[in-house]
Amino acid sequence: MGDFYVTHLLNMVAENGEISRSHGIRTDVLRLQAEAMGLPIIQPSSSWETYEAKFKKALSDLKCEGVEAGIFGDIDLDAHREWVERVSKESGMQAVLPLWGEKNRENLIEELIEAGFETVIVATKKDVLGHEWLGRRIDDDFVRDISKIKGVDISGEGGEYHTFVVSGPIFGKRINILKSEKITRDQHCFLDILECELTEK
Repeated sequence: MGDFYVTHLLNMVAENGEISRSHGIRTDVLRLQAEAMGLPIIQPSSSWETYEAKFKKALSDLKCEGVEAGIFGDIDLDAHREWVERVSKESGMQAVLPLWGEKNRENLIEELIEAGFETVIVATKKDVLGHEWLGRRIDDDFVRDISKIKGVDISGEGGEYHTFVVSGPIFGKRINILKSEKITRDQHCFLDILECELTEK
């Protein structure tokens, strides 16, 4: 796999434009994250019914700007891979899945930590991890604790948890979370980040 130069972030958001479509993160928080990385972010709004069409339109628009590939973080969910490869191809784009097929999940987490990325748990399946995991950082203590839970993928590939990156080697600034609250929607718990700021690293 060759090297890729990241030029844009693509984030699908709910119809009201206030939260991300999949993980419930406020759109203004995601814009701040993009600013911390020095990258433009594109945030099309959609319903679940219009998601694919809006996603493909965004890819096609990026293709017209010279973007050649989309990077996706899937590891082994075949249905996800089939979907991103299909919609990317139909939009004239290549789908790149650099983590695909990685068997050793602990190696992935250790690589993330050792590279200097700081991540916060912002969503969980409430019947698997629950609200007590919200706000936790992915660190050695996290790896130790989550490894004890039977049937949980420590990398969250089964949707057990989702994260928000606040700092790392690709960040020019870091994000400090100043105010948040834990909420529940349907079968998921979310850390609703109400206030945050950019600071020097």
